Amino acid sequence: MSHHRIAPNVDDSSDQLAESLAALRTELELPADYPGEALAEARAAVEHHQLPTRDLLDIPFVTIDPATSTDLDQALFIDRAGEGYKVLYAIADVPSFVVPDGALDAETRQRGQTYYAPDGRIPLHPEVISEHAGSLLAGQDCGAFVWDFDLDAKADVVSVSVARAKVRSRAKLSYKGAQEQIDSGSALPVLQLLKEVGLKRVELERKRGGASLNMPEQEIVQATGGGGYRIVAAPSLPVEDWNAQISLMTGMAAARMMLDGKVGILRTMPAPDERSLLHFKRQTQALGKPWDGDITYGEYLRTLDASDPKQLAILHSAGTLFRGAGYTPFDGEIPEDVIQSAIGAPYAHTTAPLRRLIDRFVLVICEALSGGHDIPQWARDALPTLPEIMASSDQLAGKLERLALDTVEAALVANHIGGEFDAVVISGSKPSNGNGNGNGNGPYGTIQIQEPAITARCDGELESGTQVRVRLVKADIASREIRFALVA
Repeated sequence: MSHHRIAPNVDDSSDQLAESLAALRTELELPADYPGEALAEARAAVEHHQLPTRDLLDIPFVTIDPATSTDLDQALFIDRAGEGYKVLYAIADVPSFVVPDGALDAETRQRGQTYYAPDGRIPLHPEVISEHAGSLLAGQDCGAFVWDFDLDAKADVVSVSVARAKVRSRAKLSYKGAQEQIDSGSALPVLQLLKEVGLKRVELERKRGGASLNMPEQEIVQATGGGGYRIVAAPSLPVEDWNAQISLMTGMAAARMMLDGKVGILRTMPAPDERSLLHFKRQTQALGKPWDGDITYGEYLRTLDASDPKQLAILHSAGTLFRGAGYTPFDGEIPEDVIQSAIGAPYAHTTAPLRRLIDRFVLVICEALSGGHDIPQWARDALPTLPEIMASSDQLAGKLERLALDTVEAALVANHIGGEFDAVVISGSKPSNGNGNGNGNGPYGTIQIQEPAITARCDGELESGTQVRVRLVKADIASREIRFALVA
């Protein structure tokens, strides 16, 4: 769409970009190298690690992840069972590597999650665990918490249990590769069944009023051979949605198990308030694809096509409906608000323990409840402390992602001041507060140019969902500021 040609990636030999990205680590006080004591503990845990006695090595699990991932949390097996399905979902047994109240445990609580920076990730666990012994790598015997689901013909859960076992993944599949296999008809049976079950789970989500915001994700990708960075904005592949449905099903099962057992921690989110819904309805009318409220907003969002400028603007506007998510711990008394409104059911984080702290505790609690034995006291004791740890680490991860994107975006266009681009208006004009962001007090809005995929501020009278011509007036790598102006 853009007539202004820009090199697809910015060479990271551009010292200023490399320096700005490195400075983010200091500015945000991101964790540095793993402390010696915690690292020694991790190495000892790997050296003396014992696999569970229950043997599921004959089950042909596979993993499906981004192509470059090596911290593999989940492995999947699906088979037909009469009219329905048998789903086995293996989750990395991270708790078996972490001594409660030890140095490694303390460091993971400091970190909260893995942080993804353009110049390399900062792992929650040392790589000896997260990318080697604890990761469900193909051909490696691993310990796992195996969720065992019986599904009916509609892919609804009939029964579920979770127990530790030793497993071995047969193949490390990428989303792109898995999608290509499914589309060409050459897919493994597990992938064919993933599509079948995934589509049925999407239908169940629709019926319970669940909603997902299928925004094209902007991702910073390092060019092959380390020759710089580029930003890729691509809609997610169908197989990512089907795979996510298995993870959602597991999180819902974990939540139900903990609610039945009256102990655990949920991921909760309130339903959008009337004001937000009314504002969103007005936006959909203004943008020519009105949501009348006859179908749920989740069903409506699934009808939107992000490649259409007006519908892309609606998707951006829908972000206001997904607010207020938090973590709700309980022990003995069921909390009042247990629903994650975007999922339309109670839900818990349980499928990514290598990358997210809270999952380790949920897994141990669910396994104890499912097996009918005592929950370890260390897991119970941690529950009240987890919401604050996770909230601050989520905030930090969000800030890192936003600032890294701003930095790379500024570097991509820094040499094109005065250049003109075609753009889509994401949000219309509002008056400037004149605090130095604008050139005076004129109106401004937010636009998205397609190539490179950049969302930025633009001065001028702008109408959401329209296609406009804009000129780049500022791109500063150090301050991460980009500004466009509407071409008259």
